[in-house]
Amino acid sequence: MTTVAEALREATRRLESVSDTARLDAELLMAHALRVSRSNLLLRETGREAPAGFAALVERRERHEPVAYIRGRQEFYGRDFLVGPDVLIPRADSETTVEAALAAFPAGDRVLDCGTGSGALLLTVLSERPGSTGIGIDRSPEALAVAADNAERLGLSERCDLRFADWTESGWAARLGQFDLVVANPPYVETSAELDRSVRDHEPAGALFAGPEGLDDYRVLIPQLPQLLAQDGAAVLEIGASQADSVTEIAASCGFSAELYCDLAERPRALVLRLRTWQSAME
Repeated sequence: MTTVAEALREATRRLESVSDTARLDAELLMAHALRVSRSNLLLRETGREAPAGFAALVERRERHEPVAYIRGRQEFYGRDFLVGPDVLIPRADSETTVEAALAAFPAGDRVLDCGTGSGALLLTVLSERPGSTGIGIDRSPEALAVAADNAERLGLSERCDLRFADWTESGWAARLGQFDLVVANPPYVETSAELDRSVRDHEPAGALFAGPEGLDDYRVLIPQLPQLLAQDGAAVLEIGASQADSVTEIAASCGFSAELYCDLAERPRALVLRLRTWQSAME
């Protein structure tokens, strides 16, 4: 009999060439195979026989498939979100974008999420602001289906309207109205960027890449924000770590001021945009 502890040691050894977090990956996959939490696995299950299905999960990870896709879910801001290859995996860095959005949105009513994917940003903001409602748009019907499942699991379907729309197409926002908060984690990776195989080979390219500088979608989306924002409204955009100056410049050309938020590693991560004319009126 191969015990759970023995299988974890062997899996960790096999995954060391694939992942910088080989032991953690092995533990998460084992917990998934046993249908227990990771803490219960480590406290109570290490002496039992390893489940037969664990080996297949490790083989998938050896082929660089992300752990989140293998498990079908990812924790974000204290909540579990369903994920799959049609949506980006919500990352801890994006929690900074949520923090910036909540700071900019103390008591507003309407939220718009551009490129909602799994719905992680929109549904987290709605969960943290119980009086709000939101619209999430995406150009991927498959992504919208994932977001709808997450909204239902979190009890937010009645407050969340998910729609097919593409901000690069004319007229996409014609009947949306105005919003107190617009959030977006647009594609911002340079086309030639070197990415880990688990990202480049498995996550949706259309949600990652945005031209040679990674700025193409900002150049399209930001000029459209003034018509989407209610008076005193704010837009919160996630950015790449080297893009703060470039995106701030694009925003300034459209009449916005920008406030930068950094993630826990002190890397630029989100910009809060407000129209200067509204700020002047408030002052």
